[in-house]
Amino acid sequence: MNLLKVDFAVIGGSGTLSSNFPFGVEDPGVKLVLDDLEFETPYGMSPPFRLFTVDDRQVLTVKMHGWRSGVSRAEASRQIFWVMRETGVKRIIAEGGVGTINHLLDPRDFIVPHDYIDMSVRKDVGLEGKYLLVMRDAVCPELRQVLINTVKEHYQGRLFTRGVYAVTDGRHFESPAEIAMLKGHADIVGQSMCPEVYLAREIGACYAGLYFVVNYGEGVVKDWSHQQLQEIFFDDAPLISKIIINTIRKLNAKSGCECASLRKETLLKEVYSGD
Repeated sequence: MNLLKVDFAVIGGSGTLSSNFPFGVEDPGVKLVLDDLEFETPYGMSPPFRLFTVDDRQVLTVKMHGWRSGVSRAEASRQIFWVMRETGVKRIIAEGGVGTINHLLDPRDFIVPHDYIDMSVRKDVGLEGKYLLVMRDAVCPELRQVLINTVKEHYQGRLFTRGVYAVTDGRHFESPAEIAMLKGHADIVGQSMCPEVYLAREIGACYAGLYFVVNYGEGVVKDWSHQQLQEIFFDDAPLISKIIINTIRKLNAKSGCECASLRKETLLKEVYSGD
């Protein structure tokens, strides 16, 4: 583990799952270094990671947020962010499919959210709890802007450059009443941004997400189609892979943002030291 030092990471979601990321698009600058990397963590064995390069940049990636049978989603998140902390990751891009809350959004719209509402019950999902996490500018504005610029270069459809992501637990979709409750407060709904956004701040890394609308929320516009959902997952994965790879090409390992400074030493040191 100590020999592996990586600046960039991609947390794969449903948007790239069918494309064997990062190989869903032909790119001569992308090369596999190591595959099926598993690490023993204080929270159990990690999911398998893939280490690849984009030109001269090393990147770690994991499928579907580390979610897998027999492991809670909270523990999966702890495992992958412990690995990212130990390997020195500083810039994290997440992706996934989301449903609509805002009736102006349609399937196949991209959105790069700037904020979130956590409606999940996975609240206390941290590592050692050594830090007070300031969630002002929760999503890195610098990383967001690079993602936005790259989407504009590669996609002729609609892109929303801000929005609020409401996080629910799943694994079911939300009810019409739940979507109605969130209207006016959030634009999209999904299950992954929290606790990832907290854990990224805890390890001092920049975090931003690229999300593809795959269905209408219940009661929004019209009933969503499972067939369309399937088509989006399989047909559009290469595009999402291409956007993420080219975003990494533009990033510097050292950022000019304030993300790392929004992690403060906790004032409750005696509580976390066990005294």
